[in-house]
Amino acid sequence: MNIEIHNIDDIKIAEVISADNIINNTSDGLDLLGNLYYQDFDKIIIHEQNITPDFFDLKNGMAGEILQKFSNYRVRLAIIGDFSKHTSKSINDFIYESNKGRQINFVASQS
Repeated sequence: MNIEIHNIDDIKIAEVISADNIINNTSDGLDLLGNLYYQDFDKIIIHEQNITPDFFDLKNGMAGEILQKFSNYRVRLAIIGDFSKHTSKSINDFIYESNKGRQINFVASQS
């Protein structure tokens, strides 16, 4: 795993780059948040392909627990990917509601 650092208007952004899954369970997500939070990153970008598909099954609570911690620590998170393959109403509603706020966003591209 590599961290690409972006600085935009004095905001320190970490983009997580990896060929592998880096979030396989709740503790992986919380470890990532903790490590980057203590390096003074204001925002984090992660790619959908680096997150276990289980994250998108809301029944197990993984997404809710991880994203709640990001909100608690006030670290903004962008998850970049193609979310059209997730067809359950619950995950689509979850993504829609998240995108209405500013804390957690699911986006198709970085631009």
